[in-house]
This record gives sequence, structure tokens and C-alpha cells, in this order.
Amino acid sequence: MSMQGTDTIAVFGATGQQGGAVVDALLERGARVRALVRSPESDRSQALAARGVELAGVRIEDPASVVAALAAVDAFSFMTPEADSLEQVEEEVRIGTALVDAAVAARVPHVVFTSVFGAERETGVPHHDSKHRIEEHLRRSGLRATMVRPTGFMENFTTVMAPTMEDGTILVRMPLPEDVPLKLVSIRDIGRIAAAILLGTVVVPGGAVEVIGDELTGAQIAAAFGAHAGIPARYEALPLSVLPTELDRVMFREFAKASEHPSDIAAVREIEPSVRDLSQWIRATGWTVPEDSRARA
Repeated sequence: MSMQGTDTIAVFGATGQQGGAVVDALLERGARVRALVRSPESDRSQALAARGVELAGVRIEDPASVVAALAAVDAFSFMTPEADSLEQVEEEVRIGTALVDAAVAARVPHVVFTSVFGAERETGVPHHDSKHRIEEHLRRSGLRATMVRPTGFMENFTTVMAPTMEDGTILVRMPLPEDVPLKLVSIRDIGRIAAAILLGTVVVPGGAVEVIGDELTGAQIAAAFGAHAGIPARYEALPLSVLPTELDRVMFREFAKASEHPSDIAAVREIEPSVRDLSQWIRATGWTVPEDSRARA
């Protein structure tokens, strides 16, 4: 079924990065968006309202509030908060399960869950396996459902994995072996792909898609930044011990194994032809060369 842009799409997580990208893409396509928010009065919620997004206040502890917020929607997009500890993993599963149950009660025609790459199997990464458990609950629910499984965010190169500059050379450092490719996607493209699925303009075979825009080794990533800046660049692999938590270390071990599972970037571009590779993302975001740390010393 192909929906029209005037249908109402519910989004849980609309004030976050991924949910916000879904909202952006839906509004661009003329859809009516209903954001399920826990704090309608917050600045982020009010910013959505100023763009024409309908706000529906919900409390996960009150299932009836969630069911009411999902009444008469044409599709429902949700993502669960990323866990930073083992305790939060269980909370994530609780939230995801409650949202699925509410969608069942509200008889939502189509649910799109923004999960994570590899969630079709148990990986041993606690905050990835939590999404596997939610996916399994969603599959058992009987709802028509599609799983959107993003890979690593390109936006991490503006924060925790931001390139540095030393002695006129761009340096990219990650706790990843030099010969292991990293799967990457931009948050913008996660939203655009989810929106296309929610609006029924595409049907995903098998009900799941790994969302990826590029797959590059550390050296290739450094080369992309160097080519954009027109200066030398190189990659340095770091030990896992530099990561602050065991959850992070387990996750990067999984990143190192992810190349064992082939990705189909062509299939992703069939859904959304404008999906960016890393070089395109660097240009589109206006990335600039950081100040040389050695020059400051």
C-alpha cells in the first residue's frame, strides 16, 4: 500500500537525533507527524510543535496514554534510548516492549523500528542484543513491521572519533584494526530511509534492511578527510583499552567482526538514492580542518 503525504505518522523518539531525522524527512514529504513525547513542555518538544508537529504526551508506565496517542495513525516509527549500562539495557527492553504492546492494542497498520546492525542475531553486545529482544517481541506481536538497522554514525567523526591535526597531517584514530572496514551511515539518511518505508513508497524484502552508506578501513577514512582538505592524512589503530566502558569495548569488538557479514549498499540506494558515502557527507556537512595541536604546544 502506497500512502499519501497527508497521512499521520506517529514517531517516538522525535526529540533525539535519529527520531528527529525521521521527523525531518516526513515533514519534507508533506506527512502529518504526531510526536509521542514524555515532556510536551520541553524546549525540544516545543520546537517540534513550532514546525507543525502534533504533540501527544505519553508515559510508558501508563499504557493507556500510549495507546491513545497511537489512535488512528497510519504508521508508527520508534527507537529506544541507547543504553549506557547493563541496568539501562533492561530499561530499554521494557520501553520497547511497552511500545510494541501499545501498537498492538491501537491496531497500528505498520510499525518501523529503528534498531541496530546485526540485531537479527545475538552478538554478545548488551545494548545491541536489547534491540534483538525488541525485534523478536515485535515479530511475535503479529503486527506488520519493518526493522531499520543503522550501522555506525558518520556524525561520530564530529565528536568521539573526530580527526585531529598534528604537524600538518590529519590523523584519524579508532580502536579498530587497520585492515577492518567500518560500516558507516549518516543520521540524515537513517531518517530518509525510515520515512520512505513509513509512507509506503518502498517495501523492504524480508521486513528488514541494514542501513549503510559506506564501508571503509581506517586508512580509507583518513584518505577521505585528507582528500577533502587537500593535505596528508593517516590512520592510527588504538587499543581497546582507550575506551571508557566495557560496553564500548564489546561494541568495538563487534565492529571488528561486522565485515564478516556482507552489506548491500546498492539495495539501500534503491530505497533512497541520495544516501551519502563518507566523502559526500564530509562535503555536505562543511567539515573543516581542526587546529593543529602541535602548533598550540
